[in-house]
Amino acid sequence: MPSSSIPIAAAPASLWTALLWFIVVIAMIPVVLWLLKRSPLTGMGGQHTQGLPRTVAVMPLSAQQKLVTIEVGQGEDRVWLVLGVTPHSVQTVHTMAPLQPGIPAPGTPAPTAGTTFAQLLGRIRQHPGAK
Repeated sequence: MPSSSIPIAAAPASLWTALLWFIVVIAMIPVVLWLLKRSPLTGMGGQHTQGLPRTVAVMPLSAQQKLVTIEVGQGEDRVWLVLGVTPHSVQTVHTMAPLQPGIPAPGTPAPTAGTTFAQLLGRIRQHPGAK
């Protein structure tokens, strides 16, 4: 009577090989996801891809409404769009030139060298409606 098609001595070796490949595939999943996250092809990488809109700020107004500021264009043609976003529509609220990094927005008091976070927080708590 013939024995099984897999020899007894080979079964443990094939089991270890299969287990090794399983571990390799499982270990590669986070590595591939990490590489995709940093890839400029996905638009989520560390580099800003040219020509794609960039989210500048998001301010939730309610559970389903928010104001979103995005930057579109390149170089001197860059424009910031302030959009009102609801589940049913997206509307342009305002269009403005992009602010330079380090320059405070108009109407925002510029912090002085001696201003601490606690002082700024106290100023906001005293005047909650003021900018």
